[in-house]
Amino acid sequence: MSSSYDVSIWAIDKYEGARKTTYRVRWAVAGRRFQETFDTRKLAESFRSKLLTAAREGVAFDERTGLPEPMARAKFSRSCYELACEYVEMKWPHSSARHRKSIADALATVMPALLSTDRGRPDDKTLRRALYGWAFTKSSKRKDSDPEISGALRWVAQNTLPVSDLEDPTVMRRALDRLATTVNGQSAAPNTIARKRAVFSGMLLYGVEIGLLDRNPSTRVRWKTPKSTEAIDRRVVVNHEQYRRLKSAVRKVYPPLEAFYNCIYYAALRPAECVHLSEADCKLPEEGWGELLLTGSIQTVGEAWSDSGDAKEVRGLKHRARNDTRIVPACPDLVASLRRHIDTFGTGPNGRLFVNRAGRFGRPIAGPYSNPVSTNTQSRVWRKARGQALNPSEAASPLARRPYDLRHACVSTWFNAGVPPTQIAEWAGQSVEVLLRIYAKCISGQTDTALRRIEDALKIDDVSGLDGTA
Repeated sequence: MSSSYDVSIWAIDKYEGARKTTYRVRWAVAGRRFQETFDTRKLAESFRSKLLTAAREGVAFDERTGLPEPMARAKFSRSCYELACEYVEMKWPHSSARHRKSIADALATVMPALLSTDRGRPDDKTLRRALYGWAFTKSSKRKDSDPEISGALRWVAQNTLPVSDLEDPTVMRRALDRLATTVNGQSAAPNTIARKRAVFSGMLLYGVEIGLLDRNPSTRVRWKTPKSTEAIDRRVVVNHEQYRRLKSAVRKVYPPLEAFYNCIYYAALRPAECVHLSEADCKLPEEGWGELLLTGSIQTVGEAWSDSGDAKEVRGLKHRARNDTRIVPACPDLVASLRRHIDTFGTGPNGRLFVNRAGRFGRPIAGPYSNPVSTNTQSRVWRKARGQALNPSEAASPLARRPYDLRHACVSTWFNAGVPPTQIAEWAGQSVEVLLRIYAKCISGQTDTALRRIEDALKIDDVSGLDGTA
C-alpha cells in the first residue's frame, strides 16, 4: 500500500440536479484527485471531517484509494471468500437453478487459487465439496451438521487472500489459469473456460460496484480464453434413414419414449420442453399437419439449487419472457406418433405426455409419485437404442450421441427444405443470428445430392460453350 502525506481537502460542492440535490467532497493525495458524493450535507460533512482529522493528526493517506490508511485497510479487509459469498447472495434471487449451479462451480474452481497458505489445508475433495455444495449454495441449511465441512469452511474463511490482492497480476493470472483446468487437473474445454471466466468476471465487477475494487483487475492481465467452436459438429447430425433405424430400436427398447424422441427430431423441441408438453398443448388432427403449443420447460436440477427444494424446476421457454409461448408445426408423422402414444400409454397428472411409468409397457405412475421422465432414463434408453440401430462405424462416431443432437437434425432439415431462417428461428426458439452461426448444417447423406447438382450445372456450361452461346 503506497502512502503519502501530501493531502489537500477542499470545501463541499453542492449540486442541484433536476431530481435531487447532492453534496460532493473533493480532495487530492500526492496530486491525484478523488471525490465522494453524498445525498445529504451532514453525510458529506461527516466524511470530510474524518479526512481533515486524519490529515491534522499526521496519518498517511493511501495513494490508490485516497483514504487515510486505517480507512483504506478497513475497506479492503474483506477476503476473496467473503466477496464470493456476497456475490452468490446477490445473484441467487434472480438466477435460475442451473445458473446457480454454474456460479457455484466456477467459484469453487477458482477459490483454491486465492488461498493465502496451504498449511492445514483440507484435501482437494473435501475442499471442493465444502465450497461447491455448501458455501456457494444459499439454500443449504446443513453447514453446521457436518463437522468436516464446517471445519473446511472455517479454514477457508481464515486463509483466503484479501480482495486488494486481486490487483496483483500474479494472483490474477494464477486465478485465471485455475479456471482453465478441470477438477482432475486436466485442461478444460474452451466453452467451460469461457463460462467460468464470465462468472469470475461478474464477481470482480460486483467488487467494483460495492467499492472494494477500482476496476476489474482481470483486464490488466494479457490472458486470453481459448477459442471455442460454436458451430455444431456435422458428424452428430443423422439423416432420415439413420433416424428410422434409431426410432425402430427405441420402439423395441422402451416404446413409451418413441414419441419423445420424435418431438425432438420432427419439431426441434428441447428435451426440457418435451417433458413439459401436455395433451392440451397438442393440436393433433386425424389427417395432415398439427401444432404444438410450447408454454414452458422442466429443468432437472439438484434440490439444493431450487427455491422449492425439488429436484426439478418448471421454467419459461429459453430466451423468452416467463409467460411467453411458442407454436411449432407438427408434421403428419409426428401427429400420428403422438396420437398413438396417448392412446397406448395415456398421460400423467396435468396431462403430461412423458412421465415415469411402472414397467416397460406400464401406465403412468399416479398421484404424488408421478414425475416427468428423468434425464437418466432419456439417456439410458437412447444409448441402448443407438447400440442396436447403428453399425459399428456409426456407433463409434459422434453420430446422434445425445438425444439433443436430434434437434440439430431437425433444424438442418428445415434449412435444406428452403424454409426462411426467420421462420426456422421462430419455430426453434432461437435468434436468427444464433441459428445461422450454430445450427445451419447439412444433414448426413445430402452431400452427394449437392455434388450432383454442381456436376449437372457444369455439364450445362460445357454444352453452352460448344454451341457458342453465352
